[in-house]
Amino acid sequence: MAGNSSRRGATTKGKNKTAGSGGRIRRSLEGKGPTPKAEDRTYHKAYKAKQAAARRQPSSRGNVPKAATAADWVIGRNPVFEALEAGLPVRRAYIAEGAERDDRMREILKFTAEHSIPMLQVTRAELDRMTGGLVHQGVAVQLPTFEYLHPDDLLAQTVESDEPGLVVALDGVTDPRNLGAIVRSAAAFGAHGVLIPERRSAQMSAAAWKTSAGAAARIPVARATNLNRALETFTKAGFTIIGLAGDGETDISGVPGVDGPVVLVVGSEGEGLARLVREHCDVLARIPIGSDTESLNASVAASIALYEVMRCRG
Repeated sequence: MAGNSSRRGATTKGKNKTAGSGGRIRRSLEGKGPTPKAEDRTYHKAYKAKQAAARRQPSSRGNVPKAATAADWVIGRNPVFEALEAGLPVRRAYIAEGAERDDRMREILKFTAEHSIPMLQVTRAELDRMTGGLVHQGVAVQLPTFEYLHPDDLLAQTVESDEPGLVVALDGVTDPRNLGAIVRSAAAFGAHGVLIPERRSAQMSAAAWKTSAGAAARIPVARATNLNRALETFTKAGFTIIGLAGDGETDISGVPGVDGPVVLVVGSEGEGLARLVREHCDVLARIPIGSDTESLNASVAASIALYEVMRCRG
């Protein structure tokens, strides 16, 4: 009979008292966000099957697949919180079992819960393995694999635009913060995209994402197996290739052809443009600077040149 306290095991007195959870289970789950899917749990067989399938997936564009880089990590309590506040496209977050819940960690848990970011609890050893043994302070977030455009797709999108084409190509820019800053400037001055080489170049890592201040989500970034070959393709499509160089034959403000489709090529601060890249440029342009300054930072030079192109176009 329901409510019959004489049933065996129903008593709550003495040593036979049956203790309930007292809300411990519910409270332990607070602030951790929605439960991740099975395929997002690193210890689950569905996760391993998904990773194996991704490795077997063939590329549809030769040596430049649409998603060609490994996912990036942000680790440490302050960096993770800053990444969340900056709006980086976090795929999932991880917290180590037994991690101390200080004020910063509570802020992270609150943010992930409020923004429906999956928070998965794993062992400290597992988090060590996933982050390559770096000091993670018990928390890390994983960014999704960045999806690069193929250079041909960037060219097609640019040609289809109603505005004169403008693409920024980078040669030897290895600092991801410079890359992020250039992406931000390219978006601000109306460029149609950024083109980077596959090798000897910064990639769209967490640092580049953060420096771009969200612009990386608004402007495409294409990656070329061979930058010189990509420049040749743009030349055949009628683009003027302008290379920035300290020894350029003309001032950036007086470059002919800026009212038409243009590829602006920016080299590294130290070495500048590579020889073959220079040979693929229709014109080398300089930015006038004081004699006491040897060169400009790559992202600063790109910003000035982009402004001049926009100004010349009216």
